[in-house]
Amino acid sequence: MAEILNVPTMAEMMAQGQQPEVVFWVGCAGSFDDRAKRITKAFVKILNQAKVSFAVLGTEESCTGDPAKRAGNEFLFQMQAMMNIQVLNAYEAKKIVTACPHCFNTLKNEYPELGGHYEVIHHTQFLKSLLDEGRLKIEGGTYKGKRITFHDPCYLGRANNVYEAPRALIEKLDAELVEMKRSRANGLCCGAGGAQMFKEPEKGNKDVNIERTEDALETKPEVIAAGCPFCNTMMTDGVKHYEKESEIKVLDIAELIANAQDL
Repeated sequence: MAEILNVPTMAEMMAQGQQPEVVFWVGCAGSFDDRAKRITKAFVKILNQAKVSFAVLGTEESCTGDPAKRAGNEFLFQMQAMMNIQVLNAYEAKKIVTACPHCFNTLKNEYPELGGHYEVIHHTQFLKSLLDEGRLKIEGGTYKGKRITFHDPCYLGRANNVYEAPRALIEKLDAELVEMKRSRANGLCCGAGGAQMFKEPEKGNKDVNIERTEDALETKPEVIAAGCPFCNTMMTDGVKHYEKESEIKVLDIAELIANAQDL
């Protein structure tokens, strides 16, 4: 039986004269990357379960422009940003949640100067707020006692000082949270930020994601938790490099919660 996910668009909601509690900004990775689509689905299942009124832009959503800006094409960034801002403002969007720290950082910190003023939250912050308000219940379940290490995404941690929400969620799973030597403000980049995701690595002694995966492997984890689709890809590649994919899973926080709840 095909699972039914309820994902309304802003256009549908507007037609019914409704305004959702949050706009879920899916992002390019969450829309097109097969691995990241699973994170999107997991997050939607949790939103449905918690009875959150949300909507996506659907085909009206375009890339935030983060890769263009980081790669030095400010003109293209501003064009993409202006289009998105027009759409969001037309729908009178107030609150945006996204599972991608790159989208999160861009919407939150770089859209205001172009006329896009929204309350932007990362999905781990939003899930924690649902938990605090009692709208979401997390029982240990699948991950009880499992060793989980959390990799801090650069644009979530160092750029925006969000360290506690993802960790609070992991602890709610009754898992054993083991920290890497380089974590929080001293965390090491996975190697995909700054538009590096879309180009081949330059010549050097070691790829950044291999170095970061070594940090994670030192903690002897059963799960490497991530809060970013780019980090997820890089850490997965690192685990494959060491041929550990059968014993170590790389999962987004939303997937951990959805799995624990059997959603």
